Amino acid sequence: MIPLLIYVGIFVGSFYIVNKIQGAGVKDYTSLKTVTFGDESAVRPNRAAGVISILALFVLWGMFTGSSLLPRFMHMPGPFEGTTSFEYTIANGNDRDTATVSVLVHDRKEKPKAPEVEAGDGFAKNDSITVASYRTKLVNVWQNDEQTKADAPVVEINGQSIQRGGSVKVDGGVVNLSDKGTPNFVPSKGAQMEELYLPSPEATFWRFIRVAKDGFRDTPLLGHLGWSLYRVIAGFICGAIVGIPLGYAMGLSNWFRGWFDPIVEFMRPVPPLALIPLVIIWFGIGETGKIILLFLAALWIMAIAARSGVSGVNIAKVHAAYSLGASKAQIMRHVIIPNSLPEIFTGARVAMGVCWGTVVAAELVAAEKGAGMMIMVAAKFQNTDIVVMGIILIGVIGFGIDMLMRQAEKMLVPWKGKG
Repeated sequence: MIPLLIYVGIFVGSFYIVNKIQGAGVKDYTSLKTVTFGDESAVRPNRAAGVISILALFVLWGMFTGSSLLPRFMHMPGPFEGTTSFEYTIANGNDRDTATVSVLVHDRKEKPKAPEVEAGDGFAKNDSITVASYRTKLVNVWQNDEQTKADAPVVEINGQSIQRGGSVKVDGGVVNLSDKGTPNFVPSKGAQMEELYLPSPEATFWRFIRVAKDGFRDTPLLGHLGWSLYRVIAGFICGAIVGIPLGYAMGLSNWFRGWFDPIVEFMRPVPPLALIPLVIIWFGIGETGKIILLFLAALWIMAIAARSGVSGVNIAKVHAAYSLGASKAQIMRHVIIPNSLPEIFTGARVAMGVCWGTVVAAELVAAEKGAGMMIMVAAKFQNTDIVVMGIILIGVIGFGIDMLMRQAEKMLVPWKGKG
């Protein structure tokens, strides 16, 4: 919830600041009265907003990982590290005694010794423990006491009465009393995420440098990305080759529409991940199975996009072509195809994104190379920095492909959004 509120705050603040700065230079009355609402061709991405958006994500990433790239005052509260203590009271019948447990909370990469303490004179003796940050530690307070757990259970922590399953907040953390009556010290975790779950931006960057230099599992990084790109492009092209003619047939023929529409609408919501067992059984674990899975991810999207493009052609244009003596082939060539291309390009961009999202699942099928394989193997060994690096690389490549497709769309379909 906190990251979302911070992100919304950055969005709102940057919106007003950027628009104030950019609006200050607009003095032309004609440009001010231009109507762009509802005109897709008039809407262009605000480059300043794009840059701030990316920077905001990295700032949030750094804030919640304690990144050295940000000043310390921008860091979210980190985990407690240092020394603290709490008192426990044990009761043997009507006799009670209190002792102190000294705690040293340390970085989990370190292995310090427990603080030295004097045992004390009562039947409850002082103890000391070490516990790594983000971890917990059961404290066997009876190990040096004159009483056993059965004879003298813990009844108070820092003077507060406690029962089994209860908890008491202490300096630097919380003490929980387990169901068996043993105190469990839980250091305060703060708001930062542990490196095991989310590494800092700089840690991910240096891991990228090492993998780019040394490779991963005897394969260069470019080799992994190249195999993923090959599988995605091959699956997408196969899906487009089959899906676009299928969509045209469904858009132009009642029979084809009635025959294939139930199949397309049935398969469209089925996630490609659910098809992996059948793909393995039918096509094996080689490259064919992976490409078939990506083919199925793109096929239905391209078919629906082509069908929608044909169905959305302005009928007045078709009637105008007929009135000028055009044949069916000429109408297909000069009216149907040009007017359906914008929808097809939109579907192609969606299909490519789905294929990139599916490549990780496709490379689960006994892949030895690929970005998805790299992510899955790294996850098994809890190499979260490689996982984050792989996700970022897949996202960057996917974004790059989408930008190329946008440019191709501008060159090949310049009439999009212009009626």
